[in-house]
Amino acid sequence: MPEFVCRLGAPDGAVVERRRVAATVEALRRELESEGFHVFSVAAARSRLKIPFIGPRTRVSGQEFLLFNTQLATLLRAGLPLTQGLELLRDQQANEHFKALLDKIHQQITTGVSLSDAFLSLGDVFPRLYANTLRAGERSGELESVLGRYVEYQRLTESVRRKIIGALTYPAVLVLLSIVLVVILLVRVIPAFSTFYVQFDAELPLPTRLVVGISTGLQEHLLLVAAVVTGIVFAVRSWRNTPAGRRITDRWRLAIPVVGRLGHLFAASQFTRSLGVLLRGGTPMVPALETATTSISNSYISELFHGCVREVQEGRPLSDALDDTGKMPELALAMIRVGESTGALPEMLEHTSGFFDEEIEFSLARLVTLFEPLILVVMGIIVAGLLLAVYYPLLTTVSKIG
Repeated sequence: MPEFVCRLGAPDGAVVERRRVAATVEALRRELESEGFHVFSVAAARSRLKIPFIGPRTRVSGQEFLLFNTQLATLLRAGLPLTQGLELLRDQQANEHFKALLDKIHQQITTGVSLSDAFLSLGDVFPRLYANTLRAGERSGELESVLGRYVEYQRLTESVRRKIIGALTYPAVLVLLSIVLVVILLVRVIPAFSTFYVQFDAELPLPTRLVVGISTGLQEHLLLVAAVVTGIVFAVRSWRNTPAGRRITDRWRLAIPVVGRLGHLFAASQFTRSLGVLLRGGTPMVPALETATTSISNSYISELFHGCVREVQEGRPLSDALDDTGKMPELALAMIRVGESTGALPEMLEHTSGFFDEEIEFSLARLVTLFEPLILVVMGIIVAGLLLAVYYPLLTTVSKIG
């Protein structure tokens, strides 16, 4: 959400300046006036230069949000009032962006807004699943237990995400180091050999001419190549951030062997676990289904599953609607059918998500086992090919002299 700088007249007559986050300027003005301030001006805060790993953070990490919910559940269980608990957690936040969001939530709570509505007012900053879970707890009067179930859900989700990131980190490092090695060979090593071969004025083999030509072009236009690559990466990322671009790339990602199946399993795990948490908390099926589809990180599968909402609303069984999408595994469909027929759908959904987590862990181990030697072999062939193309004329010349 955007941040604004507000020049205000306080109820005691003082003129103050505040920084607040809000969806729109009009919504912020209404909110400030309802708090008793006279609004002199509201301007968008100047955007800071964003340098990776440097400067203030503008997002809330999963670990920070998990810690916040764990502490909030503990404070509520201990009997501390909600407003006081939020105030304590807000004051101890090191992330200034998260602190500002909690301050906005605290201000709304003190004016009588429910906790779920306060989080929903922030838009997509926090998952809709979280706000709807809170709403179910507020309606049933079991906010502490519902919040505890969400904390358990978040722990499991973060655990799976960490496993995926941890398993893919080492192959990514190998690829990066291999690319750096190839660039060093092309920019620093091969040009020295090309200068050496010019002195002989001899006809070089085609592979050597190709490698030397690429190396010379890269050395002479290194800045241009870097600018073009940076521009392409920026353009692809900008397109990827659009709804259409994200949907297309998420669909392509599912077609990648092994990796696509891993993403498919993770999306199914997110959906079944989210839907199980909402149904167990007392949320009706249709709103729970709408919210569970938004918790899926793959936008293509999320859109497909969201199409099931209307069918379920018209009275069709959830298992049949999901079967039509072609993206829910057969075992999951069978377990959902059993849950629908026995009235134990939330429990079956949680068992299904646990099954997916185990399969994800197995697939990750297989993926790493397959990728590590494959990357080493491919990059070894590339480096060996470059060196052979460069050294072959020299070896041929030495053999002729011998």
